[in-house]
Amino acid sequence: MLRLHGHPFSSYCWKALIALYANDTPFEFVQTSGELPLSAQFPGMVHPGGHIPVLEDGAQVIVEATSIIEHLAVHHPGPAPLIPTDPAEAVVARMLDRVFDNYVMGNMQRVVAAHLASRDAPELGLRSEPDAAEIAAAKARLRQAYGWLESWLGQNRLPPHVSLVTCAAAPSLFYADWIEPIGEDQPRLGALRAELLALPPVARCVDDARPFRAFFPLGAPDRD
Repeated sequence: MLRLHGHPFSSYCWKALIALYANDTPFEFVQTSGELPLSAQFPGMVHPGGHIPVLEDGAQVIVEATSIIEHLAVHHPGPAPLIPTDPAEAVVARMLDRVFDNYVMGNMQRVVAAHLASRDAPELGLRSEPDAAEIAAAKARLRQAYGWLESWLGQNRLPPHVSLVTCAAAPSLFYADWIEPIGEDQPRLGALRAELLALPPVARCVDDARPFRAFFPLGAPDRD
């Protein structure tokens, strides 16, 4: 039995969960506890940065959400084409995975971190004054990423759902739009977000995370 260690509100955990749900892969979800620092829990002991998610597959431990998806595609395949079989298409999927992780999810998390007293210890709570300069810089980078993606979507097609791209794009766009709404001048990107949220594996992640929305430092919007 596979064991995935993580938290339902974590965007990177969504990446792995979407892949597991899409292929109906049997697994046990081990939710991290808020009672203990992550360093004292299994992910903190086996991940080089002490992060989630972490996958146990028998004696093998796989860290990093993208690597977990790659592992599932190889060792636990199913009907969802997580990694395109064509090598050239797989390169594009991996490129988009990095774009969504680094420039959408990454900048979204910069804004969140700007509200925290300590990015490495979120249990310490919020800063008395958010870092306004960091927030402005991260939002500018988000808008830049939105523009690139809007242009790319106008000239290319995505791999069929559910792929590595789906797993990266869904949580990235879900949370980033809370921080910097996708503009009316990016209709393709806005349509993609809506399309992703309608997918059953993604909708399941959204619903499972609802009880934890109070954790969002900026205040979760009353939508989605």
